[in-house]
Amino acid sequence: MAKAEKCRIIAIEHLTLDGVFQGPATADEDTRNDFQYGGWSAAGDDPKMREAIGKYMGKGWSLLAGTRTYEDLYHAWPQRRPHDPMTRALTKPEKFVVSRKVNYPLPWEHSTLLTGEAAQTVASLKEEHDRNLLIFGSGEIVRSLMQANLLDELLLIIHPVILGAGMRLFDKGSPLARLKLNSLSKTENGVMIAAYQAKKD
Repeated sequence: MAKAEKCRIIAIEHLTLDGVFQGPATADEDTRNDFQYGGWSAAGDDPKMREAIGKYMGKGWSLLAGTRTYEDLYHAWPQRRPHDPMTRALTKPEKFVVSRKVNYPLPWEHSTLLTGEAAQTVASLKEEHDRNLLIFGSGEIVRSLMQANLLDELLLIIHPVILGAGMRLFDKGSPLARLKLNSLSKTENGVMIAAYQAKKD
């Protein structure tokens, strides 16, 4: 019997030059703390950027998300665009949702609840799962997994914009992390696409 491939955890994040990752896609995506710049990544949209993300989604993969990201994706795609190819791409894979709420509802098919602290529940999942786990957004989970040396790769899509406000992916209190740059490219719109490998202690 062939041995299952080792599961890797990969975070795919849109960032501004000042490190903001809040609400990149739409105006109403994440308005916490009166954030007014939702949808800031739209100006940087480019086929090369979508191709870079598509390389990770083109292989066998599963989604790993916190409750806010899970809800955002569910409402943005199957609820609003049921026939869009992206909806199919997100609906088919398994979806693992980290929550401290034991009875958190999961309306999207192929969804499994991981109850408890992310570092503990995801560590067990990583040992058992045979596909890569992709994270979009979910900054708290990303930081927690980095602290526990569970994150394998970061794809940072860095847009040439400074907002001066908004939640930052790596803010005060983020764990010390040393990364290795695996690849770097840019789009015609000036978006930098940087793939980093997490160095394990």
